[in-house]
Amino acid sequence: MQFYEALSIGLYLLLMLAIGVYSYKKSTATSDEFLISGRKLGPVVTALSAGAADMSGWLLMGVPGAMYFTGLASAWIAIGLTIGAYLNYLLVAPRLRIYTEVAQNAITLPVFFENRYKDKTKLLKFTSSAFILIFFTLYTSAGMVSGGKLFESAFGMDYLVGVWVTGLVVVLYTFLGGFLAVSLTDFVQGTIMVLALLIVPIVVITQTGGPVETFELISEKGSKYLDLFTGTSIVGILSLIAWGLGYFGQPHILVRFMAIEKPADLIKARRIGIGWMILTLIGAMSIGLVGIGYMMKFDTQTMQIFDSSNKEAETIFIYFARVLFHPLIGGFLLSAILAAVMSTISSQLLVTSSSLVEDIYKSFVRKEGSSKEFLISGRISVLLVAAISIMISLNPHDSILNLVGNAWAGFGAAFGPLILLSLLNRKSTFQGAFAGMLTGGLVVLFWVYFDHPFKEWYEIIPGFFSALIVNLVVSKLTYRENSEIDKEFEEVDQKTAEALGK
Repeated sequence: MQFYEALSIGLYLLLMLAIGVYSYKKSTATSDEFLISGRKLGPVVTALSAGAADMSGWLLMGVPGAMYFTGLASAWIAIGLTIGAYLNYLLVAPRLRIYTEVAQNAITLPVFFENRYKDKTKLLKFTSSAFILIFFTLYTSAGMVSGGKLFESAFGMDYLVGVWVTGLVVVLYTFLGGFLAVSLTDFVQGTIMVLALLIVPIVVITQTGGPVETFELISEKGSKYLDLFTGTSIVGILSLIAWGLGYFGQPHILVRFMAIEKPADLIKARRIGIGWMILTLIGAMSIGLVGIGYMMKFDTQTMQIFDSSNKEAETIFIYFARVLFHPLIGGFLLSAILAAVMSTISSQLLVTSSSLVEDIYKSFVRKEGSSKEFLISGRISVLLVAAISIMISLNPHDSILNLVGNAWAGFGAAFGPLILLSLLNRKSTFQGAFAGMLTGGLVVLFWVYFDHPFKEWYEIIPGFFSALIVNLVVSKLTYRENSEIDKEFEEVDQKTAEALGK
């Protein structure tokens, strides 16, 4: 690693730790503040925090690599994600923020499910907590692996050193500052990501002679790279668009909506968040696409390497950061990848630890306790989850990483329909919610791990819609009027209308 690159990365890591210290002093007096920042986030921090928590390293490596390798046919995933994120802000965000407060101030999704459905059996809370603990521990481990491989491939460092550096910095600022630190670091990381993703393609285009010449070079390599439909199928397009369904069930994104101070601010947050998302996705796709033109003009030797596999093409952002920029700026650009990885790790780490404290510890171990006790428990949970995730990442196995790769679909199918119906359907019942959640999760697992003739369909499609149908049918069969649920639902209707100015 060059001195200037090391300086940029070092300054970035120090900034993350400084935010952790600031957050520790500012707002960690109670477990509510540690886990959800006392519901005091502003719209700008909420928007960029939700975006950065969502977009992991795949935004700066996976998307550019896919665009370079297959061309515009890979853009369908960006279209699906943007539509899904917008609908999530529109349909879920305001009602979830209000309903979680109305339902006895629930600060985790499992507690919200229990309170919303007046579930005395604790089945909903326990089962949803189990989903979160298993999938997010593995998901967090995958982030640690990404950090280790980034240090290994970009800086020539040992993989294990990269894992420990990534893990220790994230754990320290999350441990110290809790949700506020995670949200503020996400804000900074989101800013770094959007700047990096806009700077790189602009510089590449200036090097290749402007937009017209760049697109001529791309066409010279092959017309398929500028065609949305070449190299894919209807099933492929629908499967990529279906990624957007996952947004309705991602706990690390939904918790941002729960933490905003004023529900009315979610309108502003939606505009900022979707604007940020569109800019970053356009930037990421542009890097891969204009990269084709750059390689055609200047570096056919590297082009042959990138053409050999999608995995090689995923390093194109790192290539441009090194080739086109001074090492100090290049180090800043490379820190954008680290920012994307860390923002997702910290968010998943905190959601998992909050599930341990609020959903497991408070329910089954210690129902009554002081704020200080639960705050300490939250910090210990962060360390526990992080330790397990780091241990898994030290010797990653394909089976684990494959499971983590399907976690987006798993959460989207198990929690997505449940979130939508709990917020929008007054007659959704505990039995329907529980049956739907199990159905969604099990269908995804079946789709992934068993052979069948419909393997090309993305597993979230059958998982999401089967969970939705089961929830609706079982709720229809088991519905009994409940005045307490009806009263809360009406209160949420009224407050949501007031917040949105309807």
